Amino acid sequence: MRRPVFVLHEHRRPQPHFDLRLEEDGVLKSWAVPKGMPPDSGTDRLAVAVDDHALGHATYTDADKDIADTGWWELEDRTQKRFVFVLHGRTGARRYALIDTGSDWLLHLTKDQPPTR
Repeated sequence: MRRPVFVLHEHRRPQPHFDLRLEEDGVLKSWAVPKGMPPDSGTDRLAVAVDDHALGHATYTDADKDIADTGWWELEDRTQKRFVFVLHGRTGARRYALIDTGSDWLLHLTKDQPPTR
């Protein structure tokens, strides 16, 4: 079974930021994360929904954009206001929640994390 991909792009221009992209419904759903992924469960990050990208963008890099992490992701729970998911990246698995604030999103690293291998 094929697993849906995720990619975390690191942009250097026009302003340094990250883009979190999750494969869903044949596209990469995307959020700009200006300050990067949350380092701990007590620090939420603003995540601004941006236009969907084609799946081919998952491997795209250029002079101003690198892939900070990539792998596959799994949905654990979804409501109208938030969804909880696990990113299975190069260095392991991390559980996050994206919370809809009505105007933007908050990206939250959950307290409960998947066991390390």
